[in-house]
Amino acid sequence: MSQCYPKADWQRCVFHFHRNILAKVSREKMAEVAPMLKAIHAQEDREAAMEKGASVKEKLLAMRLGAAAKILEAGLGESLSYMSFPREHRIRIRTNNAMERLNREIRRRTRVVGNFPDGQSCLMLVAARFRHVASAQWGTRRYLDMDRFNNINSTKDE
Repeated sequence: MSQCYPKADWQRCVFHFHRNILAKVSREKMAEVAPMLKAIHAQEDREAAMEKGASVKEKLLAMRLGAAAKILEAGLGESLSYMSFPREHRIRIRTNNAMERLNREIRRRTRVVGNFPDGQSCLMLVAARFRHVASAQWGTRRYLDMDRFNNINSTKDE
């Protein structure tokens, strides 16, 4: 991706980020740690979220959850990339739900077939499904209102 889109920010899915951290937390402490992680991403801006992340990291270390703190520190910046976009877009781009929905649709179709004679036939089925999704109602709805994004870009250029 970095070769095709060198200026693009990497957005790590917030849900998966939390799940990766909680995988390193014992069940007894999950009820305490999960709200702390959610509080990071509930902040108003990136700076406040980074500060909250640093304090959560310290709390995790105090709770003797060094592995969880290490994952938090390593991935926090990537999980906050969505905060550089307009507030209206943030709810849509902080997770990869849209992509996961599309992957579920492809998986559902390919499981019906089972074994493909070759890679080309699988590719044809997936491409046909993408065409259907793009032309169907849920493929034509606006996921993001790009007019707001374009307005922000035009004010940056001035």
